[in-house]
Amino acid sequence: MDISVIGTGYVGLVSGVCFAEMGNNVTCIDIDANKVLTMKDGKSPIYEPGLESMMKRNIEDKRINFSTSYDSIKEAKAVFMAVGTPSGDDGNADLTYLYAALDSLIPVMQDDLIVVLKSTVPVGTGTNIKKYLAEKTNKNFHVVNNPEFLKEGSAVSDFMKPERVIIGTDDDGAFKVMEELYEPFNRQISRTIQTSNLSAEVIKYAANCFLATKISFMNEIARLCDATGADVEEVRHGISTDSRIGTQFLYPGPGYGGSCFPKDVKALIYKAKEMGIDFKIVSATEEVNTEQKLYMFEKAKKHFGDLSGKHIAIWGTAFKANTDDIRETPAQYIVEELTKAGAKVTFYDPEAADHFEVLAKERSFSAVKVDNKYDCLNEADALMVLTEWKEFRAPDFGEIKKRLNSSVLFDGRNLYKTAHVLAEGFDYYAVGKAI
Repeated sequence: MDISVIGTGYVGLVSGVCFAEMGNNVTCIDIDANKVLTMKDGKSPIYEPGLESMMKRNIEDKRINFSTSYDSIKEAKAVFMAVGTPSGDDGNADLTYLYAALDSLIPVMQDDLIVVLKSTVPVGTGTNIKKYLAEKTNKNFHVVNNPEFLKEGSAVSDFMKPERVIIGTDDDGAFKVMEELYEPFNRQISRTIQTSNLSAEVIKYAANCFLATKISFMNEIARLCDATGADVEEVRHGISTDSRIGTQFLYPGPGYGGSCFPKDVKALIYKAKEMGIDFKIVSATEEVNTEQKLYMFEKAKKHFGDLSGKHIAIWGTAFKANTDDIRETPAQYIVEELTKAGAKVTFYDPEAADHFEVLAKERSFSAVKVDNKYDCLNEADALMVLTEWKEFRAPDFGEIKKRLNSSVLFDGRNLYKTAHVLAEGFDYYAVGKAI
């Protein structure tokens, strides 16, 4: 099938490459000419395990192309809208880029084109876009909501082996085309679910906000454990064996970040308020997360008293492991507060360091990038671990102790065994662990 994808951010590029992998002819469109040239050379602009090698293979096999032109839409059966929908100042999703992309595709639309909303959009957007396109063109078209459920760090695997594929449309013909497109991704049983456009939009927000709520809930339980002396690792294991609760998204840490949870929580709160509904649970989720992002900073402040002149080494600036994404990363908020308190900060991240260095300049906070995790520790007064990269999980504690001025470890991801760290002679702080 000939398809086009508008937008080569996280969702668009992964979707385009995976569709090509299944034998479709894909053109990924982006307005950034330099980015397009980079992708034509087989270089992925984002770090995602397995993506670049798959991308190169499909370029060589001529199943995927990258362009700044919209001409490929003339031959496309479906066009996927995967442009950014960032949070506006009021919390609602900003659809400026989406409507700009729609304006660009309208002149090249052919009859029966399926316009697929892959971006996360506010409830009611699909209906609004149907009206918008009907006013702009005489061509027949179909608008489908097809939200993505990709986890950064495992996005290629998630796309290739989906748990479910939501197709929001009231048109059976458009649904059959989409069902055919996704058929190669189904194994043993069909995972394609047809809903209305509105329901598909709600499903996306409901799923992300529920997962965000699990994270905030567990972070609150961790605070209780800190206050009482209980151990959150034992609590987590005890409740996760209940099949009604499950094991995922129950790990306490420095709060959620990234491109989805923060903006989707804000957008759902905004939509509910617009409809006259007070979303108490989701609002509390956001409030808890805002506080949690500074939890490890508060522990450092309590330990040292005065942070002025202290040197804190940070391991991990990406919002999670296996990605270079620093959007809404807890590291940003912690480093900002550390520098405001007069501390010196050095940091190391295997993939996100360059992005974080740029962010530091943009936000005018001082942080020095170091290219080796142990060199990052030199003459520091403490190590603070904020991302759960594999290379941080079994470090040489003797080397850490030798590099630091004082043996203080703030474990924002609960990566280490308490007894082992204490036996190494560290002052150890974690999230809800009995120490």
